[in-house]
Amino acid sequence: MRVLVVDDDPYSRAGIRAILQQAPDLEVVGEAADGAEAIDRASAHFPDVVIMDIRMPGMDGITATAALVNAVRPPLVVALTSFDSEDAVFRALEAGAVGFLLKDTPPADLVGAIRTVMAGDAFLSPRATLHLIRRFGVGGRFTVQHDAQRLLGTLTEREREVAELVAEGLTNRLIADRLFLSEATVKVHLGRVMLKLAADTRVGVAIAVERARPGGRRR
Repeated sequence: MRVLVVDDDPYSRAGIRAILQQAPDLEVVGEAADGAEAIDRASAHFPDVVIMDIRMPGMDGITATAALVNAVRPPLVVALTSFDSEDAVFRALEAGAVGFLLKDTPPADLVGAIRTVMAGDAFLSPRATLHLIRRFGVGGRFTVQHDAQRLLGTLTEREREVAELVAEGLTNRLIADRLFLSEATVKVHLGRVMLKLAADTRVGVAIAVERARPGGRRR
């Protein structure tokens, strides 16, 4: 798995590289010091995963993430930051990140996050998950219909299409066929949907879609 490390602090980049080089299935193909450089490096090296700092001089990580996930060959982006705030989590997920970690994350969790997102799932640190729970409902459960509608409103048009088809019970393969996408691309979109909806499973996605509809039921 090819990884690009993006951080304005050279010591942080060196530390992340050292951690990732211990994993035999990971290869650090490049580094970047800001968002613009990250876009250039990604277009040259085609990483599978980008470890992205959020706050950097010049182009920040949020802007760079939004650009990268809309590239012809989009990488998966895992945000890695020292800023533990609800706003940072939500902005990163809105931009298209499929993972969110803090810089005090244990090395094993960083490696595990990369493997998790490459498997088609999302990865959030416990504190990031707590921020989403606090923002979108007690205990992670939607309480009223407009909460579900607000959550679905954060999805892109493509993510909304994927969510609707998940709610219809379609598999990733069938969704890919319906939307003329690769199955891998569907997994990426679904990972972002699950993060934005604070859903742990496909069933959670389906419940959110149902609740957002007129007359949607609470569960």
